[in-house]
Amino acid sequence: MATLLLVTLYEYSPLFYIAVVSLCFLVTAAIVLGWFGFDVPVFLLSHEDSESTVSTPEKLMVQETNPFSLALGSGPACVSDGVLLKPCCLEPCVLSCFWGCEVGALQEVLRTHQQNLRLTSPQHFLEALHHRFHYHQTFYIHSEDEKECHTCIPADQRITDFGPLPRKHYPLVAVLTLAETEARNLYNIVANVIVIHVPDGKYNLSARILFQYLLTSQGYMHELKPLFMSAEGSGEPAGEQMERSPDRGESNWSEEMGRNCVVCQNAAVSRVLLPCRHACVCDSCMLHFQHCPICRAFVLESFSLRPTLQI
Repeated sequence: MATLLLVTLYEYSPLFYIAVVSLCFLVTAAIVLGWFGFDVPVFLLSHEDSESTVSTPEKLMVQETNPFSLALGSGPACVSDGVLLKPCCLEPCVLSCFWGCEVGALQEVLRTHQQNLRLTSPQHFLEALHHRFHYHQTFYIHSEDEKECHTCIPADQRITDFGPLPRKHYPLVAVLTLAETEARNLYNIVANVIVIHVPDGKYNLSARILFQYLLTSQGYMHELKPLFMSAEGSGEPAGEQMERSPDRGESNWSEEMGRNCVVCQNAAVSRVLLPCRHACVCDSCMLHFQHCPICRAFVLESFSLRPTLQI
């Protein structure tokens, strides 16, 4: 029946028959090429037609004032000579340095804070660690004082390394807590725990901050992670620029920190993509992507980047 229909159509319209045969040939060729792994050319949509049909969920952000800040100071760092730490806090604080703190001990301390006991003072941390560290040193930090503190292990302890990998001890754990009881009632964030790698005789990786945790008065723990900015400028990390100028207006921030969306190269960068943490697109371009333009990771959530947001 189908053959009779095609013959009839061929008698009245040969072009129709030729078109049907050509279409069947193209479909068959595409299937064969795809089966054997050859690349089949496809037509790509233009930028105007590529808007995502599924909107990226907006992550709800909570604004918190973090009274603590700690960075590695200038100069070399090693176990034998110590390391320089540069704290800068909004209130008078106590910097507690625990050299050779056991990994398991620190994890138990963090769980203790989340479960029952709130760790808000240096004495609380000292008691919770149960002396499972090699050496302890304390510094009093004045409000907004950026003086560097030198911490090191005494030479008489003869500690040159913390064992082979994987290690059971962190080289250095620094804890910032508020010094005054009245100040602890003003801030939701009551402690900042910083895990620092310090090069030694067996592992000479340069000194760096490995982890940062913020502990709240309600027993929550938040890990601080850096944002990867795409802004142009002096080449200085974006986090350091924002840390030194938290009081600038939105216009100045947009010009110096949030310029050059990597897609349109025109609007200011205003969105942070999660979980990759790339801050690289503006609000308008965010509508056209479900994958990060930088690393191609799938975007699960995003949040707005604003200069007044402090976490």
